[in-house]
Amino acid sequence: MAADLETRKLNVAEAAPLREPSFFLFSDTQVSFRYQFPAAEPGVQIQRADGGFRNRDIPKYITNISHADAWVYGTNFFSLDILKSTSQDPAGTTNAPGGFAQYDNGATEAYGLYRGTLSLNALTGTKAFTVPGLVKDVSLAFGFDANTKNTAFGPKKRDVVGGLTFSVDVPAGFLNISAHAYKEWNRNGFNIGGDRDVSFDTVPEFEIVYNFPITFFPNVPLSLAGFNNIVMPKGKGIRDAFNYPGGYYPGTGVEFLSRTNLVLDVGKMIWNQPNKLDAFVGFQYWLNKFGNVERTTFKGTEEKSFLAGIAFHIF
Repeated sequence: MAADLETRKLNVAEAAPLREPSFFLFSDTQVSFRYQFPAAEPGVQIQRADGGFRNRDIPKYITNISHADAWVYGTNFFSLDILKSTSQDPAGTTNAPGGFAQYDNGATEAYGLYRGTLSLNALTGTKAFTVPGLVKDVSLAFGFDANTKNTAFGPKKRDVVGGLTFSVDVPAGFLNISAHAYKEWNRNGFNIGGDRDVSFDTVPEFEIVYNFPITFFPNVPLSLAGFNNIVMPKGKGIRDAFNYPGGYYPGTGVEFLSRTNLVLDVGKMIWNQPNKLDAFVGFQYWLNKFGNVERTTFKGTEEKSFLAGIAFHIF
């Protein structure tokens, strides 16, 4: 646009036409591939020689497509993971002839989420929600998660969140802290009665998302990116005192999920083309996965895994 204006000033006969400004202030769509090991799944376990149980280590191959954008009044973020487990986490069903069945191939899970914000500063046309040196902006926050997986348990997680996001005033990169109300519905395929679909309590949920450039190494474009999620105990889900007397069905615990990636902008380092190709390594920790609490005979609720992958910024 600046070039067009300058051309007009110089009265060049055939100036290039002005382009319409983009609706988005920022937009990035990525496709990434990562390997994660060892992942864990609640109830997927092996029995030790001493009779106790431990997690069964599960390698996973994960394809992700994600999109992030910013516009005048807020932001949008969408992510879809396709997680392919190896045979240590077998596919299965409880709807086969005769009931329960497990297969030789690994399970496949699809997990999608959306998060959106609406800036209170932008909506009010003021800086009333800015605290210099502490908070850049406060936004209305909303979103949802949804998953499905072809195991015998057959989860179908659905949740909605709503609350506030605080954009912290940091010198470089970004740091967003959100406080939400969280409501989840899910499915337990092992319940053979009419209560396979379960509804959990509405509880507080907190999210921290960040991305910081690392400048310790000149000419090496590194960044530290990640997130932390905390979901408070959301109840038992099943409220059937007749079938589950005396607290037989265990309650949920505080769920904590953290992932941190060290990201190298390969395109910028090799071809001087930033935001085209990234390589990353990282670590993921998940306590009380999906709210499940570890018990003597029930493992797979705590995950400590490494990951590595590449990401292509396609547009």
